[in-house]
Amino acid sequence: MTRHFVRRRPLLSLLLVLLVLLLGWGWQQRVALSAFPDILSAYTAKEYCSCRYVAGLSAPYCQGYVKQYLPISGFVDDTEHKQVTASGLGRTHIAQWLGVREGCRLLP
Repeated sequence: MTRHFVRRRPLLSLLLVLLVLLLGWGWQQRVALSAFPDILSAYTAKEYCSCRYVAGLSAPYCQGYVKQYLPISGFVDDTEHKQVTASGLGRTHIAQWLGVREGCRLLP
């Protein structure tokens, strides 16, 4: 019965095998994949903060520096407190400039 299905529908059989392999790989990488949504907003907040307040570069330059393929949904640069808030993929992270020796750090 299985051989008959594979002979009559080779493309569908190949797609099913690939789907099973992809699901298996996803299960093995589930910890790394679950961390991915945090990476976008954390990277944006931390790197923009460092670019803007540690390196002292302009806001437009730093926005271009941290731009990624996946867009962020929210971004606030609080220049008074030297704090950057970035949101993306349902997660929000805040980075703040702590001083000349410490630079920028993600807040808990």
